[in-house]
Amino acid sequence: MSTMVTLTPEAITEMITGALTRSRTSPENAASVARALLAAELAGQNGHGLRRVAAYSAQAKAGKVDGFATPSSEALRPGALAIDAGNGFAYPAMDLAVDWLPAAANMQGIAIAGIRRSHHCGVAGVIVEELAERGVAALMVANAPAAMAPWGGNRPLFGTDPIAFAAPVSNGAPVVVDISLSKVARGKIMAASQKGEAIPEGWALDPDGNPTTDAKAAMAGTMLPLGDAKGTALALMVELLCAGLTGANYAWQATSFFDDKGDPPGTGQAIIAIDPDAFGPGGEERMALMADMVAGTQGARVPGRRRQQIRSDLLENGIPVDKDLAQSIRAIGV
Repeated sequence: MSTMVTLTPEAITEMITGALTRSRTSPENAASVARALLAAELAGQNGHGLRRVAAYSAQAKAGKVDGFATPSSEALRPGALAIDAGNGFAYPAMDLAVDWLPAAANMQGIAIAGIRRSHHCGVAGVIVEELAERGVAALMVANAPAAMAPWGGNRPLFGTDPIAFAAPVSNGAPVVVDISLSKVARGKIMAASQKGEAIPEGWALDPDGNPTTDAKAAMAGTMLPLGDAKGTALALMVELLCAGLTGANYAWQATSFFDDKGDPPGTGQAIIAIDPDAFGPGGEERMALMADMVAGTQGARVPGRRRQQIRSDLLENGIPVDKDLAQSIRAIGV
């Protein structure tokens, strides 16, 4: 059985950037990716963290992801920024969005950034939480390669397509809602497949459409939606917002995030920022009132608080990492 090692954020950052820069990625892009994958580890979302490094590196080395891409942006309207990720990693493009959106939202009341020719966006909750920490409420949707069929159908047309929202509150850390529209994020199944572990029944179907606990069969099959037909309806909404609206590939047009085969995925993200005082002063106080009501309800928890506590604990005590995984990342490109 593999053992765990405890690493600092700096050690994890160096490990990620080293693997990527040895795999045809610029230092600037590697640093952006490393910040995002570290944030995923700190959020307890390991399937979007270090376990992505091997696939990212292989794709950059093969040219499926342009590790030297420089994202470009154009403000097409006062409140609308179009970003072309250039078939590179999503994170540098999302950095542009996060830098632009707060001031635009404060000026207009609301603003949107749409990203095309993009890639895996990691933990969407991290992006909206950063915007909330900059003083704006934020909603983000993103698509991923097809892994779910429309309700009643059997052809995968939708990705697992996360929806994330964060709101600043006047008396503490932001409220953060982050859900995948499959019953679980596909990254959890990927992690189980890498570790040779079974998954619970009810997460996915095998390629023949049968329920499975085999993670490898699930990766080759389809994901089950959150909330049955409601989940696939929301996935359609996400696809229209982050691909139909932006010009990115739909899920069924995108190649896999997990291998180095084929063309760039070309997926999309849409991020909306809202000035909490757009309808008058006191927006953060009103949002805090609702959050406090949830927090004060016995047995309830404000969304985002668990991740924030995990991050605090890991920053204080170090981040546990599978020793074999760490060794494999350090060996990439050596």
